This record gives sequence, structure tokens and C-alpha cells, in this order.
Amino acid sequence: MTTGRPVLAVVSGPPGTGKTTLARTLATAVGCPAIIRDEIKQGMVLASPGYQAGGDDPLNIPALHAFFGVLETLAKAGATVVAEAAFQDRLWTPHLEPLTAHADVRIIRATVDPAIAHQRITTRARLDPHRAAHGDHDLLDDLAAGRHSLDAFADISLDLPLLTVDTSDAYRPALEAIITFVTRPA
Repeated sequence: MTTGRPVLAVVSGPPGTGKTTLARTLATAVGCPAIIRDEIKQGMVLASPGYQAGGDDPLNIPALHAFFGVLETLAKAGATVVAEAAFQDRLWTPHLEPLTAHADVRIIRATVDPAIAHQRITTRARLDPHRAAHGDHDLLDDLAAGRHSLDAFADISLDLPLLTVDTSDAYRPALEAIITFVTRPA
């Protein structure tokens, strides 16, 4: 891949759609770093004695700024990166748009049937103790009470190349097509 500019491949989508797995797989296949917003926040949680997730989480905004600070630093340095977070329009677009000056930004929207997403969220909440910092149990409660819907996700509204990937069982389109989407010249 030689585009003259780095690529920022943004993996987005609602909770439980397989964003993190896809981002790691894609970054490994392309040969670049994967920057995962929840992992940055988890590092902050480890340095915050007595941290409790939920409500107006005091680490969400600092994690957002650290995440975009890392992406900006890498884009300005000329590094192609796969970035993963639940990029919803109102919160993420104002931070993502300035990065288009430094990198070719491409959006990969992970999607899956809501029942599969719900099962994935339930499984990771049960098996991964670090997920408590990200409110999976609260999300499950909100889904059960009808206060949240996985269908209510607001996609990024920037006019950027977009590829929708169904992660239900393998990837559709296949990983090779996703890699091509990221690595082809703009």
C-alpha cells in the first residue's frame, strides 16, 4: 500500500457487533496498530482507585481525548491505523473530522442481528471482569427495560468511504475485501 497519506480505518457500530475483534484482525492483516478506545479507558481505570462505572462516568471524556490524541499523533506521523470505538455521530464526528486533514479516513460499519449482539454483550459481561468498566451490565439492564435499543445507533454522517461488514458468522464481505477497502489508493 502506497497512498502518499496514511489511512485511518475507523471500525464503528453498536455494542456487540464485533468491532474490537474485526479491528484487531484487520490491523494484523494490514500490518498496522489497532487503537481501541475501550482499552485506553481500561488503562485509565487501572490508575483510578475506587473507580465505579455507570452514570456520568468521569473517565469517558478523558478517554475520548486520549483516544483522539493518539490517533492525531499517529496520523501526523504518517502511520496507518485501525481505530475502534462506538463512533456515533454527535460525539465522535467533531473529533474525527479534523483527522481527515492528516489521513485518508475510511469507515467500516460493523453490523449484526440485535439478538446476536445481545448474546455477545451478555457473554463478555460474564467472562471478562474488565468489561465492568464499560457498563455492559448497565447496558443489558437498559436493553431489558426498553431504555436502550441496539437499533438506535447513529452512524457517522461525514461524507467518507463506507463499508458495511456483517460479523454474524465470519465476515461479509470477506476479510480480503475489507483489507482491499483499507489499502486501496484513495
